[in-house]
Amino acid sequence: MDMIQSIRNALVPVHRAGYPFIAAFFVAGLLLGLLWQPLFWLFLILTIWCAYFFRDPERLVPQADHLVISPADGHVSLVGHVVPPAELQLGDEPLLRISIFMNVFDCHINRAPVRGGILRISYREGQFKNAELDKASEVNERSSMVINGPFGEVGVVQIAGAVARRIVSFVRAGGSLEAGERYGLIRFGSRLDIYLPDGTVPRVAEGQRAIAGETIIAEHGDGLATWPARRD
Repeated sequence: MDMIQSIRNALVPVHRAGYPFIAAFFVAGLLLGLLWQPLFWLFLILTIWCAYFFRDPERLVPQADHLVISPADGHVSLVGHVVPPAELQLGDEPLLRISIFMNVFDCHINRAPVRGGILRISYREGQFKNAELDKASEVNERSSMVINGPFGEVGVVQIAGAVARRIVSFVRAGGSLEAGERYGLIRFGSRLDIYLPDGTVPRVAEGQRAIAGETIIAEHGDGLATWPARRD
């Protein structure tokens, strides 16, 4: 029993949004394998990769209202002050923006950077340029959400990339989120921009790796020396 439990603990859960894709790759492999056996093995590899892409591991989320937690796995591609997109309704003055780029091998479950109520969500059609480019924030297809957090309104923008063709949201305006709670995903390869109010200081640098729900990417005010964590 201990061995079985150890195996279960080692396996990372797969989000249900990935089930149709995993099944489609596997069935396609079975059918095409009847025509040419190597195709079965190719699609078996794709099936395993698809399950890996939609993995949904638990995270230990730091719990303190002055902290901003990474909403995505990936590397920090941009840190700077930028005027937020108009649909966020956060004004026309530059705000601190932290951008996190996710490649096709990163976990794509997105998590709330702060706790609070969801003020608004908007979806905007656009292009599918490389999400690492700065102009992708303006021209690419995106879904924007504003959270009324403990220290002000925080904007989170899911941006589709050159490969991504679908942004999925699990929440609606009027609801609420805990810091680190799952709220959406993007298929397959993309970027998240986080717009933060004045008084917020970045705690990451460009090129640094971030883990959704765990990495502290910014702090507001003086903060605290220590904080507890919540498993999610």
